[in-house]
Amino acid sequence: MTDTRATSSVSPPRRRPGLLYSLMRVFDLSLGEMLWSRRTIFMGLVVGLPVLMAAVIRLLHAFSAPAVRVNHIAVDGPAMFSLMIWLFYLRFSVPVLGVFYGTSLIADEVEDKTITYLFTRPISRGAVVLGKYVAYLVCTIFVVLPSVVVVWLAVVPIGGGLGAHFIDLLKDLALLAVGLAVYGALFAFIGAWFKRPLVAGLLFILFWEPAVLVFPGYLKNLTIAYYVQGLVPEAMPSADIMSLIQGIVRVTPTFATSALCLVAMEVLFLMLAARLVSRKEYVLEQ
Repeated sequence: MTDTRATSSVSPPRRRPGLLYSLMRVFDLSLGEMLWSRRTIFMGLVVGLPVLMAAVIRLLHAFSAPAVRVNHIAVDGPAMFSLMIWLFYLRFSVPVLGVFYGTSLIADEVEDKTITYLFTRPISRGAVVLGKYVAYLVCTIFVVLPSVVVVWLAVVPIGGGLGAHFIDLLKDLALLAVGLAVYGALFAFIGAWFKRPLVAGLLFILFWEPAVLVFPGYLKNLTIAYYVQGLVPEAMPSADIMSLIQGIVRVTPTFATSALCLVAMEVLFLMLAARLVSRKEYVLEQ
């Protein structure tokens, strides 16, 4: 006779949590670590420089300092803001933050020898990558974009009006958010692939992208900046002082082409990063 009491006492196997639940658990854990890490101080310094410069410009304007002139034409606030978005954010802050945060998503866990403990949890490795990526995105967006708004409020009223340029501000904010998303996905993949990913990332943003954007040809199609510029060409500075730069790096892709390529890049790099992490055997050095 079968012992029904023994059979009923056997508990069913525990199901692995779903992707969304696992992603949110990793996101909650990673966001706190990112906000209290040394990289947050670095990020504050990166985005604090244009804020400090905007404050100095506004202070000089308050004391009736002579306006900046190019070819005897005064450069107004909106033109200065476009120049700052182009140089300080689009060309520097966004790629640099993508490198330092994106490459560390998995590399830091390996370096700190905590990745094995992370992988012993009943969640998929792909969810670990996606959760840490979303934490990076939230952390950087909520630090970078407010600094842009502060710069806009300080600089644009000089010779211009806030209301007339509010739509341009929204476009710039969306542009920077897209840049952070795609650069972060690329460097998350590089961080999962290379043993020393920071060097590879810095080579990409400091040498590869600036070089191929200057020279004619198809190599610029292998950069992120080429398509980011195509989303909002108006974000490029329009002052006469930047006419030479505009002629060199004038973007050609349409909005639809740029948006499609950027979405494809983000999805592709995240899939590759998740696949690499899922299949890679991590042997921690003693």
